[in-house]
Amino acid sequence: MTFSVAVAGATGYAGAELLRLLLAHPEARIGALAAHSNVGDTMAMHQPHLLPLAGRVLVDATPQNLAHHDVIALALPHGASGQIAAELAAANPDAILIDLGADHRLESAADWAQFYGGEYQSAWTYGLPELLVSAQGTKQRDALRATKRIAVPGCNVTAVSLALAPGLAAGLIAPTDLVAVLANGYSGAGKQPKPHLLAAEALGAASPYAVGGVHRHIPEIEQNLNRVAPGIKISFTPTLVPMSRGILATCSAPLIGDATEQAARQAWQDAYDDEPFVRLLPPGQWPTTAMTLGANTALMQLAVDQRAGRLVVVCAIDNLVKGTAGAAVQSLNLALGLPEQTGLTTIGVAP
Repeated sequence: MTFSVAVAGATGYAGAELLRLLLAHPEARIGALAAHSNVGDTMAMHQPHLLPLAGRVLVDATPQNLAHHDVIALALPHGASGQIAAELAAANPDAILIDLGADHRLESAADWAQFYGGEYQSAWTYGLPELLVSAQGTKQRDALRATKRIAVPGCNVTAVSLALAPGLAAGLIAPTDLVAVLANGYSGAGKQPKPHLLAAEALGAASPYAVGGVHRHIPEIEQNLNRVAPGIKISFTPTLVPMSRGILATCSAPLIGDATEQAARQAWQDAYDDEPFVRLLPPGQWPTTAMTLGANTALMQLAVDQRAGRLVVVCAIDNLVKGTAGAAVQSLNLALGLPEQTGLTTIGVAP
């Protein structure tokens, strides 16, 4: 099933990673590459690592240039996808639209107003196939099989949601005292130059950001986890560390009753043993970001902290693959009726 795909935002990190994966997809045919501020440039000027696309000329992100494709991916800053998405849908109702930004993730207009601001756009089908959406084990992939509108999750959201959902669904951990502290690579901050992202500031330093319940991914995490355990409250603190890619999310929650590590392992195995891209590692082996570099994988490990009465789950992903572009391709495969793993790898490039 060959399909044509256009990418708006092709000069950014998310757009480039999507193109890298699509170049390895046996059914994808890459069409228009758009980047509003770089119209007329060649791809080689901005993404020299994508050699097969080096001579392609960037066009403006307009419906005229994008709408005639089977699939249209929007790798744009938040607030930029909504208007063009509506125009594209009108121009080509049969096209599958994928938003790699934030515009169509949130179901609550109030949450959008509080954390993003600007005009609220409707929520699209959420693009995290492995996400538990009920305590009975139902997963999000069922919804993705019948959609033409896909909202790719936030990268931090993917790590935290996958890490905590099994314990909440199984009733092993309390939903009202979740804590997540993340080590994040700098590519998650985007490509726009800012003083705190310069090498002189970043190398040799770790720095927290969006501390105190203000990070834009918080309502999205709550939205996901409330599906399996209402009343979610989470303290979420990301930290930039000197690496280009990767997220290492350390999540913890109070244990309910006499829940054991054996019971916890069983809950995570029940949730993910059949998943090709999510894996609970063998006892004693802890995930690292290097294990997931370049792969569409989420690797995790857990332990019970008996003294604190808490369960600790550590999850590693590549923020640009499983956290963004890989999730887009995986979800697209489902929407197109293709095997879910098509064009994706579980093979990392460590060290």
